[in-house]
Amino acid sequence: MRPKLTDVATKAGVSATTVSRVINNYGYLSQQTKDKVFQAMRELNYQPNSLARSLHGKKTLLIGVIFPSISNPFFAELVERIENKLFNQNYKIILCNSADNKEKERDYLRMLIANQVDGIIAGTHNLGIDEYNKVGLPIVSFDRRLSDKIPIVSSDNLRGTALATKEIYQAGARHIYFLGNPHQIGNPTDLRLQGYQQTIAKLKLTPHIHAVAFSESPTLKSLSIKKLLTQHHADGIVCTDDLTAILVLQAARNLKIAVPQELKVVGFDGTAFIQEYHPELSTIVQPIDDIASLLVNILIERIDHAEQPLEQMQYILPVKLLRSQSTFYLDE
Repeated sequence: MRPKLTDVATKAGVSATTVSRVINNYGYLSQQTKDKVFQAMRELNYQPNSLARSLHGKKTLLIGVIFPSISNPFFAELVERIENKLFNQNYKIILCNSADNKEKERDYLRMLIANQVDGIIAGTHNLGIDEYNKVGLPIVSFDRRLSDKIPIVSSDNLRGTALATKEIYQAGARHIYFLGNPHQIGNPTDLRLQGYQQTIAKLKLTPHIHAVAFSESPTLKSLSIKKLLTQHHADGIVCTDDLTAILVLQAARNLKIAVPQELKVVGFDGTAFIQEYHPELSTIVQPIDDIASLLVNILIERIDHAEQPLEQMQYILPVKLLRSQSTFYLDE
């Protein structure tokens, strides 16, 4: 049976009110009393109720973290960094995988509010959820415009695809395709398409956009990529994420298209996983550790100083190109 506060009080030889005061650090108590209560809590493996703490006006030290899926290496690494940084500041996380399901995300938001989390970090791909305007909690967003009142942290998406397009051009490609979501809905990631389009215009080339949705399965993406490579004369492809870029490399290999001689490919994300297991891929590297630090620091600042007005609504971090075998043949 789960131990109760009264069990701690009995074991420590104090009143239940004293145990509550120790847990909530309320009023003066001798160190001897505190030590007895903490020792009883350890022996009984008693965990204070976060909701009960919130009713006393205390922080729950819980943060809700909402992302589409941690099966994606980028989100997995980002969530890991966020969790580590929050843990180092005595916070724990409640992780919610929202996928592309609005109702699921709404349910998670309601659950986080019910659990009285101190704040939320959201990197969701679902848009048009009005609840974000009504949560009444400090929220920071990664790469998504959830509300006019929620600050956004992102990497330099515009410069990222500009660098990728230039890299492919300098490698000799002239029929450069953009492989990603062509829909512009006001998010920072929309700038990836704009970075490609602006660079193509400067190079006086013809833009080619091949639509692939982030939520599509690898099988559907592979079919679409195969169609692109067999029915169009693409000698360069700018991908909006590394997993899609790897599918392009696989399709090219199956179709006997030589990379980088006949086809140049650049991805986007540059996670440690990709760099270790697919070092052949040229990619745009997002500063994952810096993104996590900024998300956590902004959120904690909002938690600690909720009454202060936001000084900045958008934070953009620099990216860099990691050149490898998918754009230039590099000697070992």
